[in-house]
Parts: sequence; C-alpha cells; structure tokens
Amino acid sequence: MAIESLQLSILLVAIFFSPSATTTSMDEALSASPPESQAQQQELIPESLSPTSLFEPILSHLGFHDLAMAVPSLTDSPSFTTWNGPSTLFAPSDSSIVSCASCSIPRILSEHIVPGLFSFNYLQKLAFGTKVETMSSGHCLTITSGTHQATNTTRIFINGVEISHPDMFSNGVVVVHGLEGFIAPLSPFSCSVEKMTSLAFPFLPLVSSSPSPLMRLMLRDAVLRLRTSGFGILALAIKIKYSELANLQSATIFTVDDISIFTGAQSYVSNVRFHIVPNRYLAIADLERLPAGTLLPSLERGQYLAVTTAGGAAMLRINYVRMKSPDVMKNQKIVVHSLSLPFPHLHPASLHGLVNRHSHIEENVGTNNQSMKGSCAALEEHEGCEVIPP
Repeated sequence: MAIESLQLSILLVAIFFSPSATTTSMDEALSASPPESQAQQQELIPESLSPTSLFEPILSHLGFHDLAMAVPSLTDSPSFTTWNGPSTLFAPSDSSIVSCASCSIPRILSEHIVPGLFSFNYLQKLAFGTKVETMSSGHCLTITSGTHQATNTTRIFINGVEISHPDMFSNGVVVVHGLEGFIAPLSPFSCSVEKMTSLAFPFLPLVSSSPSPLMRLMLRDAVLRLRTSGFGILALAIKIKYSELANLQSATIFTVDDISIFTGAQSYVSNVRFHIVPNRYLAIADLERLPAGTLLPSLERGQYLAVTTAGGAAMLRINYVRMKSPDVMKNQKIVVHSLSLPFPHLHPASLHGLVNRHSHIEENVGTNNQSMKGSCAALEEHEGCEVIPP
C-alpha cells in the first residue's frame, strides 16, 4: 500500500507541472443534493422561477416574515445579478432578529444566503472550519460541527449559531435551514483565514480575459461534490487547473473513480486534459445523439476524442471505452461522466478511418473550423499514439 501511495503521489505531481497547470483561489464551496422527501414543498412554488423570486413566498410560508419582507432588497445586490442558481438560506427567527435593534434586516438576509445547495446531510460531511462565501460579496460563513452528548448526533454550527431546524424546505432550487439565533454582522476579513478553508489555494492572477462568474461558481460546486462522491482525484485536478477551466464557457469531463485510479488506472492522472471537452455541455442524452465517427476536441491541444460506437447509452463507446456511470455530476456549466477505464489515444489513421467510414465530423472540431481532411491531417503531426483496433 505504501508503494501504491508513493506511485500515486508521483503521478499527482505530474498534474502540478504539466502544461497549463496553474492555481488560483478556491476559498468557498458549493455542493450537494436536496433531501429525499419534497413532493409537498415542490408543489408550493413553481420551480421555473429564480431563487430570488422564490424566497419571499417560501419564507412567509415558513414563518420568517421579517426576512420575507426584506427579499426585494436582494435585487440591489451585485451578487444576485451574476448568480441566479440554487441557493441555501440559514434563516434566523423573527424573535431573534428583533433582539438586535441596530441590525439591518436586508444585510442579515444577504449574509445568511450562500450559493449552492447545502443539505444538512452534506453540511455534516464538510471539514471543520470550512468557509463559504455569502451573497454579500467578500463575506464568508464558517461551518463547524460538534457531537450532541446525549443523543450522539452531529450538530452543525454556522458562525457558532446552531442549525436548530435543518432542511425546513428544499425543492432542488432553494434550501432553508432554521437557526436558533442570528449571525452577527460579518467582518470584511471573514474570508481571509485561508488555513480554515478546506478548498484554499494560493491566488495567482489570471493572464487571460476575465472568466465567467457563473463558471467559477460551477467549478467550485463541482469540486466539492466530486470530493464527496468518490472522485477526489478529479476534484484535485480541477482545483489545480482552475484558472484554465474558469475561462471556458462550459465543459464535459470524463473520469474514472478514485478506486480505479488506485488499482491500476493511474494513467488518467497525467492525461486529465485529454478527458475534458472544452466549451461543450454534453449530457448523456446529448452524447447518445452523436453519430459514430463524431470527433470531439479535447483540452489537450490537437488531440481529439471519437465516438467509436453509437446507438444509445448501452452501446455508446468513446475511444472504444464504455460509460460506467453517465451524468455522475451535473450543474449549469459542467457535466461529468464516469468511465470504465481511461481513454486510450487513437492513432491518427484510426481517427481518419472512423470519419471517412461514417462521413461525419463534429462542427467546429478545430480551433480554426478546419475541414474534415484538414483536422485529420493536423492529427497526423502528433506521434506516439496507440493503435486501437476497430
């Protein structure tokens, strides 16, 4: 086991020093899935509405009337103009808010909301001291936990205030937890203690154009969810290559799980970029519609993936590899599919033959919209590819 751990550590180093392997700040987390029983709650509010529109009727229904009246003020927050995705609210009761005569209720509301879905079950899995940025930009909540001695159950605290009523509401768009009190106004330095953050990485400025704020949030969401679902190596790779991925509009990522990497699929670690299709959101339903012979560009410049067998999820093969579990993680910008083993590199002649055989190539395969013949000719410039028999 010690030898295997050493081998994996060496492979992980390859990610840090591979082309485009850069790091940047990852100081907050998004995550998780809603609780199971939600039918009655889902009927209450149409899910097509944005979280901002949903908060007011939900809070009124749950008895948080002071917070409900402050919801219109959220439209003045810059964070809510760039984020309209799933959100979690840690809600203090009306009686606790009244006890703070000098508190601004709109400020309390914005500092008690975080982007992403944090079910109580998921909060229990977070590292002690994990920081999550709120919708009040630059202000973070700190999540800690403890054990109730009498019942031996886990207690979750948000900035020291216990969640007394977990999962009061959850419909896949909004999660509401009741707090036993309100959280004191947050300091501008509440996000600065990096040692307390499970996702903290040194900040390096981006050299390219400013990335999409939504893509940044979706990357953080993916990292946290993958870490707790058996894909920790991919989560680490995303953090390491964060600055490169943040400049994409979307991404389709193919991966193998951690167990497979530890038991023989170490080659995935040094070939992560080859398993990422940039600026394409291809869920399994989209992949099933691709004809055999379709070429997909990978993040590894000049390298392509090919649909070698089509005909539904059971028949689908990419680079002759089948899907183990499609759509293992999806959010608004990123979709992840689990593979049975890493993709092999196809010889350029094999790719050329696939395209000619099926007379199809994915649009915009090359960075310059090359023709089918031009794309395959470009592939032939790369040597050392494996020959995979059809």
